[in-house]
Amino acid sequence: MELLKSVRRRSFLSEAAYIILNITLAVMLLVLVLVVNVPWPALGLVLLSKWRVFAVRSRYWTANIRANLVDVIVGISMVVFLYASSGDLATQISLTLLYIGWLLFLKPRSKRAYVASQAMVGLVFGIGAIVQISPALPVSVVVLLSWIVGYATSRHVLSVQHESHINFLSLLWGFVIAEIMWLSYHWTIGYQVGNTLQLSQVVVIIAALSFLAERSYISYHKNGQILSSDIMMPALLTISIIGVVLFVFGGAATI
Repeated sequence: MELLKSVRRRSFLSEAAYIILNITLAVMLLVLVLVVNVPWPALGLVLLSKWRVFAVRSRYWTANIRANLVDVIVGISMVVFLYASSGDLATQISLTLLYIGWLLFLKPRSKRAYVASQAMVGLVFGIGAIVQISPALPVSVVVLLSWIVGYATSRHVLSVQHESHINFLSLLWGFVIAEIMWLSYHWTIGYQVGNTLQLSQVVVIIAALSFLAERSYISYHKNGQILSSDIMMPALLTISIIGVVLFVFGGAATI
């Protein structure tokens, strides 16, 4: 009985420490951006928080980096958004709360639906952050970063399906996203979010296409072919979303 109590106590303390450390990380990112007013220390803290990736034998580093890419993308994107929101404390606090929600509630989940949600969050945040800083970057860097985000997020989804061609499919979808970003580099429409941030039109388009691609893959994975009954509603939703952002809100603002 004493042993069971001791195990429960250690489990409770570990859970409490996990919650406190993650909340501290999110708050420290906000504090660093506010106090230092440059993104580099906060970016360094995000990377430092992943020290456990390298706390194993070197032959496991590649696998650990791949497994943690989506989390790193979300963390770096959050720093970009926090810095871009300088002067708008309400938006920065809201972003910090979102990041805490990511760290405590979404990131630890392992069911397929949660993993797909993690990948979508990483995709939206990653592409959104790239668009946010794209005016200061050459197109080649924008395309490369977009390919990394596309590769990491698609691999994250495919990893739970035990896909034998995971590398090829992840590279392929990363290439598709990079191509879309290349096409949109010189003409991007944005929608105002808060007082300082803008949601890029291309983020919405890429997210909608990625959702349709994921639904099509699941249908093929289950049935050996893509059934129209499985993708009819996702396809209609995707077409509707793209149609609305292109033709209804197409002239909101040019970034």
